[in-house]
Amino acid sequence: MVKAKRRGRPVGVKNKVVSIDRADDKQIGGSHYKEMGVQPWEAMESLLTFEEFVGFLKGNMIKYAMRQGLKDPHDADKFRHYRQKYLEMLIPKPLD
Repeated sequence: MVKAKRRGRPVGVKNKVVSIDRADDKQIGGSHYKEMGVQPWEAMESLLTFEEFVGFLKGNMIKYAMRQGLKDPHDADKFRHYRQKYLEMLIPKPLD
C-alpha cells in the first residue's frame, strides 16, 4: 500500500512572508536590458496578446534548452529565467 503524501505546510511551520524575486527584477548574462527604460519583454507583454506573449516565452525556453553548452555559458540560466517568467504569467494576478 502506498502512503499518501501530506499536503500543505509542515507541522509547526507558521505563516510567514517570503520575499521571492520576480523574473522582471533580474537579468542573466549582463545588464544591457536592465539599463533600458523599458525591458524588451515588458514592451512585448504590453503589445502582444497574452497567448502571443506566452508563446514568445515558450519559444525562448525551447531555444535556450536546445542550445545549452553550444553557444553561451548562461543558456541554462536563461532557460530558467524564461521559465520563471512563463510560470509567473500563469499565476492569476490579484485584482486591485
